[in-house]
Amino acid sequence: MSPEDERYMAEALRQAEKAAEAGEVPVGAVAVAGGRIVGRAGNQREMLKDPTAHAEMLVLTQAAAALETWRLDAVTVYVTLEPCAMCAGAMVLGRIGRLVYGAADPKAGACGSVMNVVDHPALNHRVPFEGGVLAGRCGAVLKEFFAARRGKSGAPAEE
Repeated sequence: MSPEDERYMAEALRQAEKAAEAGEVPVGAVAVAGGRIVGRAGNQREMLKDPTAHAEMLVLTQAAAALETWRLDAVTVYVTLEPCAMCAGAMVLGRIGRLVYGAADPKAGACGSVMNVVDHPALNHRVPFEGGVLAGRCGAVLKEFFAARRGKSGAPAEE
């Protein structure tokens, strides 16, 4: 893991923390191209009432707008949690150049945990990826969020 990967993942963690403060599941993401951040977001599903408002989807939209192209081969996406099938599929379709994620998602991860959408041989683009960058910190943000929710209601939290 490079210092650059750690720096951008730390920014994704800041986005996750902001999402948690807003009552969203704390997943954060940043999109980087040419050494600059071209997209940053945390989950906004509750706020936007939109099931597709995952942090990754939001930064892909922002990056496309900033770069004025849907072909995002010069973009690296940093996200605190292994992307789901929807987000991984969007990265493939957007031709993302690289993906870096923090914590693995054994329930819904689509970059090797449950399935591997980003490296599927039948698809026309494969996204190189690295997992585990600041995984402990990324996982801790999620665990703390869900522990607090369970503590408030006494019921298991929804993910």
